[in-house]
Amino acid sequence: MTIAIALLTQDLRLHDNPVLHAAARSADEVVPLFVLDPGVEAAGFAAPNRRAFLADCLADLDASLRRIGGRLLIRRGSAAAETARLAEETGAVAVHVAAGVSSFARRRESALRKHLGDRLHVHDGSLTALVPGAAAPAGKDHYAVFTPYFRAWQRSSRRMPHRAPRSLRTPAGPAGTDPDAIRPERTDSPGLPPGGETEARRRWKAWDVTAYEEVHDDLAADGTSRLSPYLHFGCLSATELVDLAERRGGPGAEAFVRQLVWRDFHHQVLAARPDAAWQDYRGKGDRWREDSREAEAWRQGRTGFPVVDAGMRQLAHEGWMHNRARLLTASFLTKTLYQDWRTGARHFLHLLVDGDLANNQLNWQWVAGTGTDTRPNRVLNPLTQADRLDPDGAYVRRWVPELAHLRGRSVHRPWLLERPPADYPAPLVDPGEVAARLRRGRGLD
Repeated sequence: MTIAIALLTQDLRLHDNPVLHAAARSADEVVPLFVLDPGVEAAGFAAPNRRAFLADCLADLDASLRRIGGRLLIRRGSAAAETARLAEETGAVAVHVAAGVSSFARRRESALRKHLGDRLHVHDGSLTALVPGAAAPAGKDHYAVFTPYFRAWQRSSRRMPHRAPRSLRTPAGPAGTDPDAIRPERTDSPGLPPGGETEARRRWKAWDVTAYEEVHDDLAADGTSRLSPYLHFGCLSATELVDLAERRGGPGAEAFVRQLVWRDFHHQVLAARPDAAWQDYRGKGDRWREDSREAEAWRQGRTGFPVVDAGMRQLAHEGWMHNRARLLTASFLTKTLYQDWRTGARHFLHLLVDGDLANNQLNWQWVAGTGTDTRPNRVLNPLTQADRLDPDGAYVRRWVPELAHLRGRSVHRPWLLERPPADYPAPLVDPGEVAARLRRGRGLD
């Protein structure tokens, strides 16, 4: 009776799981394993919001595995050491794991290889729809601009999704930790979504992708998929989502696939330039301002610019924020307040349930002008953006209760009222000065 280990990382699902699929094909019995590595916590990625979501994901995956005859084994410690220990306990002939792009993932793979040798099998195409590096311009290791990458991505061949296993045999012996034991006593955000593949697939089926092209920029409509946390933890496969969307077809599905390509784009950048997680991808020699009072007002959603504050308060409550609000709040911090993008990236990573290193850091760099944007001087005007993205003010009224009594677009400029709300702060930066800076040609949007 042969045994294989499926070391799961950011692929906590049954459907279209190359690691689980390969493990089941390579042995008579499979041990699905997840290791709570202290290195993740030491690096600051085990934030309470994501730990709570992870506990949901693991509990859901364990329940799904039990329905088909298996179970999930959870252990604590170094991923490489615990996997090697389990391999010795069970006599496993093979260990399967998904390839990652971060420095941490690469160190983990190297340590696994040292412990396991040729028993380790690393699988590409589990975390992204297109393998990082599968499309690259001649003479280079990655695309630095999205549009040519998108064209190359469209020309590239991708694997077909795997079906979920109908049965899986897991040996009875090895013991592990209960998923509920890792749940934090508290979370930072009271409105967190539930985690797990079951919830992810329910959300996909309930969401109207056909309307996405029309509503994805409308903050109040809340018409985006909200699937990013499930993609981050691998409760959904990017490969399967692309396949499902392309089968659906139409402008909405095409726009959604484009967003998934952005995700692949950032992963291939980070795979080639892992230092871009914390270092400027394209340094400009800027000297960022340091103002702890302004930075804290931004974190608390007390900047005096209502649409910015609405986004930051949504983040605080839900551990998630609308994509356009992310770009707008990031632009305000880096281009209006001229603060270091790493200040904002750290705050987002602490709260975001979908706190993905590639997407979070490289989107921040795109906004800050140190990343892949071909217009590094682009500035998102918080006032014109508010008028465009929240024309009736409904998004602001939802998240900034001090302004809920204001009607229409007046909610975006409370300082112009004869009696501005006493419990809402004055703007951190004079709105007239913001407009003047934009007129001086720093790249207006």
